[in-house]
Amino acid sequence: MKKWYAVIGNPIEHSMSPLMHSTWIEKEGKNASYIPVHVLPENLEAAVTSLKLLGCSGWNVTIPHKESIIPFLDEIDDTAAQMGAVNTVVRMQDGRYKGYNTDGLGFVRSLEEAVGIDHRHKSVLLIGAGGAARGIAFALKQTGYRQINIANRTISKAQAICDDLDIEAKALTLERASEDLDRYDIIIQTTAAGLNKSEFSMPIGLKRLSKTAIVADIVYNPMMTPFLKEAKRSGATIVTGLGMFIHQGALSYSYWMGSYPNAKDVEELLLRQIGGN
Repeated sequence: MKKWYAVIGNPIEHSMSPLMHSTWIEKEGKNASYIPVHVLPENLEAAVTSLKLLGCSGWNVTIPHKESIIPFLDEIDDTAAQMGAVNTVVRMQDGRYKGYNTDGLGFVRSLEEAVGIDHRHKSVLLIGAGGAARGIAFALKQTGYRQINIANRTISKAQAICDDLDIEAKALTLERASEDLDRYDIIIQTTAAGLNKSEFSMPIGLKRLSKTAIVADIVYNPMMTPFLKEAKRSGATIVTGLGMFIHQGALSYSYWMGSYPNAKDVEELLLRQIGGN
């Protein structure tokens, strides 16, 4: 029987997940398909119920459902529970649906693939305090990063992540982060800023950005977000969101299929599709 997989989110038309996973499915000769499903926040519970009833073999979860989906799943992996966010759902052999989080590890793999592993002792600033930020913060901690500060418009959300990390993390306002930006070696933009060019506004000012800083953005479409463009003009080393997208997807695929796909199989394809701008 043919299996089928999906990605749910709002918006969803920008997602390259169907292209990526369909390519891996075809290259590995799997009898499966992968589709995008647009789900509004108010319809999330009904959508999860429908996916279960229709026998979906698993799905990815993107903005803005990574945290709010948790109550509607049958089980949560310990790491995802600690992070408080799910981006991958797997149909288990007993028919129950279990949530995982591959965002954090996917990001760390992409960061260290781009700049190496010699930066774990350096100071990190996370911008945003949503599900992606939480997943990345925990993965950074697990990998050995210890100097992690989190800036967010609602500082209580950032503080909640800091409290759960159980390291000397600090919550900051966006204004304070902008003023102290030259203190940070690695800046990671985790909000949805840049997905919609017509509504884009810089999450923080980059006037005090150090030229030696590493600046990453988790948005991958467009690959060169306005945030990264500004950072590049300032002389910083930039890390696009494409690597994180590929690595988190490969981890999701391995949970579903039992085999880890070749990331290089989709990198050039996605680059052509998205472009460098």
